[in-house]
Amino acid sequence: MKKLMNLSIPIILLVILSSCGASNAFILNQNQNATQVHLASGNYRVVDKVRGSADVSYVLVFGGMKKKQLFANAYADLMNNADLTTGSRALVNMVSEEHIGGVPPFFYKRTVTVSANIIEFDKTSSGR
Repeated sequence: MKKLMNLSIPIILLVILSSCGASNAFILNQNQNATQVHLASGNYRVVDKVRGSADVSYVLVFGGMKKKQLFANAYADLMNNADLTTGSRALVNMVSEEHIGGVPPFFYKRTVTVSANIIEFDKTSSGR
């Protein structure tokens, strides 16, 4: 009996003191851009790095929005933060990240973060 007690105490402590969450991050390329821009040397400069994010929480697998809408909200937040109206600017190097954490299936939170670099064209290039 004492042997069982000595073995069960560390197991109980391990369960109590351990984290009860599951977390994972995915880096996905959700960008299907067909625009071609020729970046010649000296015709642009990197202005800033921007990001946008959106998250949703689920309780017992209920709640929130669809994954497609979550990505759309993250991209909309990115565009609001980008300020592309001043000068000739473009977004490059877009990266989409998805993070899921919590204690599934009881509670979990999905966060989508989209980040990109803003470049601004300094001179127009007439040739290649």
